[in-house]
Amino acid sequence: MRILVIEDNHDLAANLCEYLEERGHQVDAAEDGLTGLHLAIRNSYNIIVLDVILPGMSGIMLCRKLREEAGKETPVLMLTARDSVEDRVTGLEAGADDYVIKPFALREVDARLHALVRRASGAGSNRGRRLEVADLRFDTGTLVIRRGAREVELPPIPMRIIEMLMKHSPRVVSRREIEALIWGKKPPDSDALRAHMHVLRNAIDHPGEPPLLQTVRGRGYRLADVDTL
Repeated sequence: MRILVIEDNHDLAANLCEYLEERGHQVDAAEDGLTGLHLAIRNSYNIIVLDVILPGMSGIMLCRKLREEAGKETPVLMLTARDSVEDRVTGLEAGADDYVIKPFALREVDARLHALVRRASGAGSNRGRRLEVADLRFDTGTLVIRRGAREVELPPIPMRIIEMLMKHSPRVVSRREIEALIWGKKPPDSDALRAHMHVLRNAIDHPGEPPLLQTVRGRGYRLADVDTL
């Protein structure tokens, strides 16, 4: 893989780059947001490792510019020392695909990078299938999601979650089932799924619309029109 690491902590960046290069990856590095954004736009990378707090431009702003202004869909793994759900949601809503909390194991970062790249490379390989729950429609071939007349934009992980929930609607899908789908046998901390579900809920359930995404306490999540249950 060709990887861009944007991290201002020199020692951490050096350790991460050395670890990834030893595993056969080609790695570029930047120590500030402006340089990182320039490299991310100019070059083609399989994935970007992005710190949240950077000189020149924050990782949140960089990610948002990469998505909204440059139109780049390169997967982004965000590094953050902040472990609140609100902080993680901010990163995901800016366009990050996943995150790891500092301090982290280098082996975990490598595993997350491979998982994100696999998901990105396979995103367009689904045969077209239309899923519908109430006025929510998902074309798994084009990856276009609509709620009524409006288009719903989602990062890769919430997109995989909504596909799973729609396929199983109106059944309740357990946290364990969702975590196994996204992270396999080694899910991250317990707040990770909650952050992705927060992004998903904000995207599909707007004020004035009947809520479709329900949390079933002690069991999991369900996507359904409550009036038809």
